[in-house]
Amino acid sequence: MSLGLLGALLAAVAYGAATVLQAIGVRRIAAVPAGTSLTARISAGWPYGVGLALDGIGFLASVAALRTLPLFLVESAVASSVAVTALLSVLVLHVRLGAGEVIALVAVAAGLTGLAFAAAEGPAAQTPTSASSWLLVTAGLVAALVGIGYRDRDHRRGAVLLSVAAGLGFGGVGVAARLLVVPSPPWHLVTSALAWGLLAHAALATVAYGLALSRGRVTTVAALTFATETVVPALVGLLVLGDRVLAGRAPLAVASFVVTLGGCIALAGRAEPTGPAPAGGDEGPPASTRPDVHERQ
Repeated sequence: MSLGLLGALLAAVAYGAATVLQAIGVRRIAAVPAGTSLTARISAGWPYGVGLALDGIGFLASVAALRTLPLFLVESAVASSVAVTALLSVLVLHVRLGAGEVIALVAVAAGLTGLAFAAAEGPAAQTPTSASSWLLVTAGLVAALVGIGYRDRDHRRGAVLLSVAAGLGFGGVGVAARLLVVPSPPWHLVTSALAWGLLAHAALATVAYGLALSRGRVTTVAALTFATETVVPALVGLLVLGDRVLAGRAPLAVASFVVTLGGCIALAGRAEPTGPAPAGGDEGPPASTRPDVHERQ
């Protein structure tokens, strides 16, 4: 197994585990009686902090994977963190999965395996000279979409717009990470337009996803976000950046991509698992986590 593929799988595991830990942390905090000191609340919600740390590890692992793997593989792997969440929900939160969800888990595993066999490793073959400018322009477009979705009085339509904006933002992070070359010394990144474009997309995506969750159903929001952030960067990688599929394996790559994405969307309802209800029956607020840079969502 290559280091890039290992990084992509590590990102999926880290993001999936982070979601479960954050769900547990939020519910533990909600179960603390009113008037409890801040220190006690922080102590009760320690899993949430661990989840945030795992989000950071997942982000770094995905960036490392993008140095040598095409976007269609890494973004699919990151989206598959919902499969990790589903499995951990069974083991940790004792959630029961239906037959359809089990089939979706198998589909995700099979799809990722197919993508790993089909993808050609290596850095981006083409780096457009205007890439930095385009990333900043698209960040502006995402910001506009967030504004339109936020102001839309129809919450359902607003949730759709915000979900798409989140997907485009997280996708922009992937594209920027694929192109970014870390200079020596690293602090020269402060003058890199690509680095600023990455940060802008990450911030906008995080805000958009949180707003979308406040207006729409988790399943719908997660599905739209996953679909957008997986499909759009994959197309950009193949059509613009020169990401390649090994000779003769294009049909395998297409089929595997479709199967993986379909399985992730089917599991999208597990993007925010419901933790164990605290004493007194108060379910508490849902965890706000997503499989990409945030906190992350």
